[in-house]
Amino acid sequence: MARRRHTPEQIIRKLAEGQKLLAGGMDVEGVCRQLEIAESTWARWLSQYGGMKADDAKRLKELEGENARLKKLLAEAELDKSMLKELAEGNF
Repeated sequence: MARRRHTPEQIIRKLAEGQKLLAGGMDVEGVCRQLEIAESTWARWLSQYGGMKADDAKRLKELEGENARLKKLLAEAELDKSMLKELAEGNF
């Protein structure tokens, strides 16, 4: 089976559908088969997106992207600072 990427909105929708199936008496294995995902994917999605709404998930992804960008900027600034410190000490 080909690997697919799901958007946060799709994941939230599939989790809601899966919860309905579970409430209807289906087991987790059957739910995963119905949704065409692995049980490990189901568990990961539940831990990551359980109880979220679609707009919450979208905002989470935006914040994760912004956080990664800011971490990169901080790392670059620290590198620049250490290089300037070495130059000031004459250790080049």
